[in-house]
Amino acid sequence: RLKDLEVAELGDSDVHVKMLAAPINPADINMIQGTYAILSPLPAVGGNEGVGEVLEVGRRVAALKPGDRVISAGPGLGTWRTQGVFPEENLLKVPSDIPLLCAATLSVNPCTAYRMLADFETLAPGDSVIQNAANSGVGQAVIQIAKASGIKTINVVRDRPDLPKLVERLMALGADHVITEEMLRKPEMKDIFKSVPKPRLALNCVGGKSTTEMLRHLQPKGTMVTYGGMAKQPVMVPVSAFIFRDVRLRGFWMTQWRKDHAQDQESLGSMMDALCELIRKGQLVAPACTEVPLQDYRAALEAAMKPFTSSKQILLL
Repeated sequence: RLKDLEVAELGDSDVHVKMLAAPINPADINMIQGTYAILSPLPAVGGNEGVGEVLEVGRRVAALKPGDRVISAGPGLGTWRTQGVFPEENLLKVPSDIPLLCAATLSVNPCTAYRMLADFETLAPGDSVIQNAANSGVGQAVIQIAKASGIKTINVVRDRPDLPKLVERLMALGADHVITEEMLRKPEMKDIFKSVPKPRLALNCVGGKSTTEMLRHLQPKGTMVTYGGMAKQPVMVPVSAFIFRDVRLRGFWMTQWRKDHAQDQESLGSMMDALCELIRKGQLVAPACTEVPLQDYRAALEAAMKPFTSSKQILLL
């Protein structure tokens, strides 16, 4: 429900923020459904990421000032609101020359893509990565970050009515190959590997059959990282993949990474700097977005839950 709430009093270490824009991500929906790994105590405000402008700061706040742009430093902030008072430690300053929609969608998907490309395999220019759900927010960020590093991407999407349009859009972002899940099983896959080496890294957001098929194309000793389970089916791995090809299966959750690196401001800072630099150079753009006024939140939530959505719903606050 849309409700009017009193803005909390500003404490010494608090920051009063006017929210500007906040996306609707799958994890936000899962939190509302009560199926996510972290749940806010009720009553709660939805939304885990978004961008706002600092209106006022408490007297002990040193790193932020009125006029600064900020994003959430972690989950559970409750960004689907027009204003809020948050502890300074829950916010990260972002450069004001970053486009609004890039800033609003920066702290979850691009960070997830960046970490998965950096932390599991040492990839060099010319290496390749295979991923499913390639049209997701993370998938689009993977394509662009990989492209900027000279890494080739093989991108798997579900077959759909507007497939040629989607393929064209992902190719325009820098995808090297876009294929359907059905293609993964076909002999034509051999043709792809004439121009691109077999991947050392697979990124899985789906589960079920899609994952098993994708795994078949991974190099021996390669790594598959699971960061989502959109098919709501388990990851099935043939015994032979473990024994004869020694593949590694890992998991990734951005929230956990932030917890593990809470004292490591350098890692967080260098990642945010690298992403902002890619945005400035035009090498990382926001995913395709549909901007929706906050009062139309119901329509936005419904649209976010439809299958084959390639546009992220952004609440304008």
